[in-house]
Amino acid sequence: MGPHPAVAAIRLAVRRVLHDILTDHHSTPDAPAQERPPSPLVLVACSGGADSMALASALAFEAPKLGVRAGGVTVDHGLQAGSDLRAAEVVLRLRGLGLDPVEATAVTVGREGGPEAAARDARYAALDEAADRHGAAAVLLGHTRDDQAETVLLGLARGSGIRSLSGMAAVSGAGGRYRRPFLQLDRQTARKACMAQSLPVWDDPHNTDPAYTRSRLRHEGLPALEKALGKGVVEALARTAQLSRDDADALDAWAGQAEAAVRDNTGLLECAKLYALPPAVRRRILRRAAIEAGAPAGSLFARHIEEIDRLITGWRGQGVINLPGKVVAQRQGGRLVIRQG
Repeated sequence: MGPHPAVAAIRLAVRRVLHDILTDHHSTPDAPAQERPPSPLVLVACSGGADSMALASALAFEAPKLGVRAGGVTVDHGLQAGSDLRAAEVVLRLRGLGLDPVEATAVTVGREGGPEAAARDARYAALDEAADRHGAAAVLLGHTRDDQAETVLLGLARGSGIRSLSGMAAVSGAGGRYRRPFLQLDRQTARKACMAQSLPVWDDPHNTDPAYTRSRLRHEGLPALEKALGKGVVEALARTAQLSRDDADALDAWAGQAEAAVRDNTGLLECAKLYALPPAVRRRILRRAAIEAGAPAGSLFARHIEEIDRLITGWRGQGVINLPGKVVAQRQGGRLVIRQG
């Protein structure tokens, strides 16, 4: 008798991602064994919740069969009483699955961008540090199709454009470090897999706290949409994310090719040439220029880019545009200057 269908589904998803990691790692599979790199280490980021515990168990099961070393990291955000004890408990569970190395990392969560964004930034910084220290080839994240649907709706509410609507990528981070095997699986599949394997899981109270935007969306917004529009909203939003990502990737490539042609011989952007470009391409060039000047990507919103764009399309002698990161944009002699203020 085979494994429970939910367990089989999560294992298959992880097996596919591990195959991809191995393909990336062994760029010369036909080389003699002594010339190949050592077996890659793959870490799982685990909070102790159902999604990440299902992911950890699947990694522990599949990795040895493929000759992959598997470890885990849990991040203690310090936002709840006893969070250090919770992190220690997750470490024990991961070790019980056979993962090694396993560690808990404590972080200090700031305030920039709001509590959810600040916690996310601190978490990824900790995961990056752990991956670098251990020389990990990849870090697996337990985001599901439900998480993807929520991300798309949050992007829609912010009016952030097609890139925001594309949600989370299956592969992201420097060098493709972060992998999300579960983006095609729903949250219930992960929870059923944990139940079938008698894996204890922790339900983070922040996930049901209405003080958090994503929590309200999960427990109020999406159910209201499903009531109004019928079942299938989550699947449709996830499909929208993939279609939007394909479009955004194509436009990013176009902008990358067009950028050199709209700069003068000193590297400044020429307003007349920018004006001739389609708005979607032009705004991507402007966003990239602002980030290169020092504007933090996470704080640079569509309204900022629209203000810069008006220096091109609605020039009436406007003054300096102030951007996040103490970056300023201004039009001078038919050129667009974006620099540190």
